[in-house]
Amino acid sequence: MSQRTLFDKVWESHTVDILPTGQTQLFIGLHLIHEVTSPQAFAMMREQGLKVAFPERTFATVDHIVPTDVRSRPFADEQAEEMIQVLEGGTRDYGIEYYGLDSENQGIVHVIGPQLGLTQPGMTLACGDSHTATHGAFGTLAFGIGTTQVKDVLATQTLAMDRLKVRRINVNGKLSEGVYAKDVILYIIQRLGVGGGKGHAYEYAGSAIQGMTMDERMTVCNMSIEGGALVGYVNPDDTTFEYLKDRRFSPKGEAFDRAVAYWRSVASDANAEYDDVVELAAADIEPTVTWGINPGQSVGVSGRLPRIEDWPDREGARRAYQHTGWTPGTSVADIPIDVAFVGSCTNSRLSDLRAAAKVAQGRHVHPNVRALVVPGSYEVKRLAEQEGLDRIFEEAGFQWREAGCSMCLAMNPDKLQGREISASSSNRNFIGRQGSATGRTILMSPAMVAAAAINGHITDVRELL
Repeated sequence: MSQRTLFDKVWESHTVDILPTGQTQLFIGLHLIHEVTSPQAFAMMREQGLKVAFPERTFATVDHIVPTDVRSRPFADEQAEEMIQVLEGGTRDYGIEYYGLDSENQGIVHVIGPQLGLTQPGMTLACGDSHTATHGAFGTLAFGIGTTQVKDVLATQTLAMDRLKVRRINVNGKLSEGVYAKDVILYIIQRLGVGGGKGHAYEYAGSAIQGMTMDERMTVCNMSIEGGALVGYVNPDDTTFEYLKDRRFSPKGEAFDRAVAYWRSVASDANAEYDDVVELAAADIEPTVTWGINPGQSVGVSGRLPRIEDWPDREGARRAYQHTGWTPGTSVADIPIDVAFVGSCTNSRLSDLRAAAKVAQGRHVHPNVRALVVPGSYEVKRLAEQEGLDRIFEEAGFQWREAGCSMCLAMNPDKLQGREISASSSNRNFIGRQGSATGRTILMSPAMVAAAAINGHITDVRELL
């Protein structure tokens, strides 16, 4: 069992009780909600006559179902309109702060939490969304939960959970130009498998991780769930503290100094013990793309699609090729695309848009490609426009959209059509994920998406930098 890691320290300091089942009753410091998993939770609360225990610890926004072009109400999608109305009613009735479409704080839940300084080291955080591990970039134990658990947190501010093992993943060395945080996490998942992290928290460490910005760390932690881990985190350091300074909900003045002292103390000790340690070299990572139907089915951009007999999960590879229709041995660069999407809670922050804009500037989207850029929040959109990134994208032929989840999961009008092939900076390439049961999704970094949009096929972004 792990000892003296950040996971152990935060878990133990938030333990309320050990339940008869052997599970831990864990206090949740911050609860984030949105319109998809909270309506049912609010309905259960009313049916059971429950009150929200600590409304000041819950914050709400709308993101998944929001149209990113025309956002006028009522929404054309009746179900989407009903969901946002229930969220609005629930937050109003229970006294929960809500960032709706008219708020400057609206955006993807995993973008606005850090942006506002709500997400802080040493806390426990829960959200009814599988990519809640994003917040672990701050040294936070952040759990993606289901609808019933959303109700539990609203009513009790606690969760019943099984303790996790802790695996430390060291990525050491310097990343090459054109290799981004998205490539790092795709490489990790490919190496360890989509089920490799089951029952684990992943602690990301090593010089390559320590050298990352907070945006980059969030990208890595975001996709922990794609590797099977419930939690992914990075130990807090000066990079973390500098990011949080002067954020809206961050401590101020002397209180900030005291907070930093505490935040430093929760980091894993130098002599911490782990259940498992994995060593990876940054020099081995190149721009990476997925080729199949789960995020673990990936390959370097200079490579070829693997032979079924060479892949560890042969049956999974066989199903992937049945869906995609691609031929093993095909050069990655020979795969054409129809749609290019820059966005999602994985890669929609300002630095992501800058990376894509760097590639797009002075070039133009291929005539056969439909390309869109969707900022992760109102604030990201405002800052990007302040820098002129919107003009760069529009002049290059990209659509510049409003903040939302967009084509990541297509619970809104942004969807693939038929057999379209999408180059996407999102997090999942499951069958039907982007709105078409026959569509095909290729995951990659925002810069790689821009490169594919320009050339009309998968392209090594290093050729354009």
